[in-house]
Amino acid sequence: MHFDAATNAPGLPHPSPPALPHLSRHLQLHYEAAQARWVLIAPDSMVQLNDSAAEILRRCDGRRTVANIVNELETLFDTRGIAPQVQELLAESWRRGWFD
Repeated sequence: MHFDAATNAPGLPHPSPPALPHLSRHLQLHYEAAQARWVLIAPDSMVQLNDSAAEILRRCDGRRTVANIVNELETLFDTRGIAPQVQELLAESWRRGWFD
């Protein structure tokens, strides 16, 4: 799983995403058919997402815990051990202000 991660300044604590991650009401997750990819649209910017990031963020609806998201994706893609990658993306999303 790969996404373009920004780094925290040295010495700053890494914030934790919420227990029930929910995309900010200021963002819109949208599938761009012309580009065949998901994008996250903010009032002043747009971020192209890879497939893995999109699958994770699509489940950030405020009803699923991080464990629920991991379990759902592991079942859907018949894989195991993706929790660290999911947690990394959620932490980065939190640092970027993508969650309410």
